[in-house]
Amino acid sequence: MHKFRNCFLLFPLFIISCTPNKQWTERTHGDTMRFLEVADGPTLGYSASSGVTILERNGLPFKDLNKNGELEVYEDWRQPAGARAQDLASRLTLEEIAGLMLYSRHQAIPADSEGYRAGTYNGKPFQEADTVPFALTDQQQQFLTEDHLRHVLITSVENPGVAARWNNNVQALAESIGFGIPANNSSDPRNGARKDAEYNAGSGGTISQWPEQIGLSATFDPAITRQFGAIASREYRALGITTALSPQIDLATEPRWNRFYGTFGGDPMLATEMAQAYVDGFQGTGEDGGWGAESVNAMVKHWPSGGPEEGGRDGHFAYGKFAVYPGGNFQEHLKPFVEGAFNLKGKTATASAVMPYYTISYGQDTVYSENVGNGFSKYIISDLLREQYGYDGVVCTDWLITRDEGPRPEVFGGKPWGVEALSVTERHFKALEAGVDQFGGNNEKGPVLEAFGMLAEKYGEQEMRARIERSALRLLKNIFQVGLFENPYLEPEVSVKEIGKPEFMEAGYQAQLKSIVMLKNRMGVLPIAKGKKVYIPKRTVPAGVNFFGQPTPEHQEDPVDRSMVEKFYNTTLDPDEADFAMVFIKSPLSNGYSREDREAGGNGYVPISLQLRDYTATDARQKSIAAGDPVIDPEITDRSYLGKTSRSNSFPDLETLFQTRKAMGDKPVILVVTVTNPMVFSDIEPSVDAILTDFGVQVEALMEMVSGTSEPSGLLPMQMPENMATVEKQLEDVPHDMIPYVDAEGNVYDFAFGLNWDGVIQDERVAKYGRN
Repeated sequence: MHKFRNCFLLFPLFIISCTPNKQWTERTHGDTMRFLEVADGPTLGYSASSGVTILERNGLPFKDLNKNGELEVYEDWRQPAGARAQDLASRLTLEEIAGLMLYSRHQAIPADSEGYRAGTYNGKPFQEADTVPFALTDQQQQFLTEDHLRHVLITSVENPGVAARWNNNVQALAESIGFGIPANNSSDPRNGARKDAEYNAGSGGTISQWPEQIGLSATFDPAITRQFGAIASREYRALGITTALSPQIDLATEPRWNRFYGTFGGDPMLATEMAQAYVDGFQGTGEDGGWGAESVNAMVKHWPSGGPEEGGRDGHFAYGKFAVYPGGNFQEHLKPFVEGAFNLKGKTATASAVMPYYTISYGQDTVYSENVGNGFSKYIISDLLREQYGYDGVVCTDWLITRDEGPRPEVFGGKPWGVEALSVTERHFKALEAGVDQFGGNNEKGPVLEAFGMLAEKYGEQEMRARIERSALRLLKNIFQVGLFENPYLEPEVSVKEIGKPEFMEAGYQAQLKSIVMLKNRMGVLPIAKGKKVYIPKRTVPAGVNFFGQPTPEHQEDPVDRSMVEKFYNTTLDPDEADFAMVFIKSPLSNGYSREDREAGGNGYVPISLQLRDYTATDARQKSIAAGDPVIDPEITDRSYLGKTSRSNSFPDLETLFQTRKAMGDKPVILVVTVTNPMVFSDIEPSVDAILTDFGVQVEALMEMVSGTSEPSGLLPMQMPENMATVEKQLEDVPHDMIPYVDAEGNVYDFAFGLNWDGVIQDERVAKYGRN
């Protein structure tokens, strides 16, 4: 290091310059990035290649983002975020506001060669292009420059360094255009163990690993959830992510819904406190829980709750478009939002954004009597969310609601539920009339501009401009409050060190341990001493289709990484040699629609099974509450599946378990279930000696429980039903209304039940949240 008149030269990366009468120091990073450290102020970052220069006022620096030589209100970091957003919103053209209203489709870094995350580089897929993994795709360059898009959803990334460099390329391009509005990059959940769902495609890698959201609830400790948010926000910012498309705070009162695992469960009190803690953790990184340099906007989902899906069917598909309220319990589903995410303990006060769900909240519109998807409902968004509850954050639609649906109910496509017969432009117009600010999964500004024209024709130019400026203000405020206008750039070597720090990994691992629930421990069979020999049968995965409808063949697989088990036990494929067995299964589920049934003359609707053996729905509704699709299947006016039979996606596990029990004789059989939904244990519990449930944890965490290295402390964040009859008879919108299973030991698998080595857990968590 060399010193010249109070200025420093650091090799090889940084140059720090100190100029008399200026209240900042400057350093460079690489060829183009410049960082200005302001005394008692923010760090300003810009790219020398973008054309931005620095304006000096009273010894303070400001970025001249619109390159006009004047200090505008929006460029003045001393001003409040709201005032800056208002100033900039008033300057934007209709095209620029339309761009702000776009939220990109899923972007992988580097882009895939095919599928929904595909992209090209100079017309070629990444594998054939002579480029680097952090280069911008042709499509990204287009939507940033031509469509003025500034909200980007990223999924998988090659590694943290690549993500940081890609972010810098995006920000340099955005900074060079127009008013220099930075990109607000976002992500679905990234810190969990499950990576096989469209809405969780960024999980895994070097980032800290935590239990899934339902696993956080299994700890029954909001402080752990807040800690998760505080750590994850730092990792997100190191990846260039400033908005989390989470948490999912739907009240999961319907046990068959396939997104149950991504919620905080169906208990209103627990879900509300967890929602509040999660958002406070992500947003409140500054002083006293206010906005800070590591803050991440939280977009809570899905207003007003997607939990009560009729029959548990999935709203991503036309067969699952209806949420129903047979128990008249609509109001309780709002609690995690209005008492939790919109009522924070920290100074950020409320979640920055909210996403309405795809579903039609059937029969709940008491003003306009419309049965349309929540993103198109003026009652749900304007009357209820905006006016009754006073929410003034961003409302962003769920992805692809303005696109046409698939040709058949089970084909993945757009989700224009309730407005299927409208044109794409008319759908944009209806959503804007309803009060939304942004369109998820839309990269093109054209339909938004056409909808602006419809607004102007109906309400006049002046009213149209005022309406869309309100949306622009909200969208810009979220970009200002996380500091992106000051510094959207990353130092890749810093990002690599920040993501997955040992202390972050350890915190996530400890949360995993606290999320594991022990349901059964006959005669204290657990723990089992290390070094013994264990038999782990392979798992048969039946043929089926994945989330996007692509067929998957039947195959066998090791249910866990045996090398991880061998850190604790010797493994064998011969049950005769084993001291004990561990059978790993997944909780059963199915999708509720059958193309074969429809083609055979039925309505296509079949039961969703939560049990391993085949299930016939003798207790189902005689007639569905809701039905209808005017475009692809208008003749189906009843979605009942009474008397039909279905098979779960885990049915081979039952035979594997029975064969293992027979082969082991009197030797212990331990069942480990990866739980995504409530499940029926009556067929399997009598055949095993102990049961552990996990909600997305590493194998080592499970082995700590089996070996006694750690003691189970998790509690059930759901009921486990006695049978499928009680599942059919429960009401989709009512919590805790199933008859829970009672095992051979007399234990009731109810909400807040769990065992430790001493027996049934009775502590302050059970006293607070339990039902007794």
